[in-house]
Amino acid sequence: MMFPKLTISTPIALINKYSENTLVDHLGIRFTAVGDGWVEATMPVDRRTFRPGNFLHGGANLALAETVAGLGSMLMVDVQEFDILGIQVSANHTGSIAEGVVFARAEIVHPGSQTHVWDIEIRNESGKLLSTARVTNMIVKRNGK
Repeated sequence: MMFPKLTISTPIALINKYSENTLVDHLGIRFTAVGDGWVEATMPVDRRTFRPGNFLHGGANLALAETVAGLGSMLMVDVQEFDILGIQVSANHTGSIAEGVVFARAEIVHPGSQTHVWDIEIRNESGKLLSTARVTNMIVKRNGK
């Protein structure tokens, strides 16, 4: 399926619809807002995102970070002409929670023509920082274009 071109004016409900039946959907990640150089989303802290012991899994935070950075890059290029490939993700986890929702905000650090670098902060409902991440996406021209 060819993915449609997205812009910051694409309705959030439509952006979320494109995530149906994917890991993003399975983890309960929902995009909440997009703007010029930034993306925000939420993710529940529940059985889908727990590690053993019923705390938020650090890998779920990484999936959330890569998801918001990926959408951010998709909003910056023509996805019918370019593929977005996550090539690096790293994070420092500074807290954890056992219930509720986490909030992620990705901001572009480097909007290059071949790579995009994003900084992501993940916070709990009271605003406490739980994780900081950096994601690098490679921008690759599709074959035949």
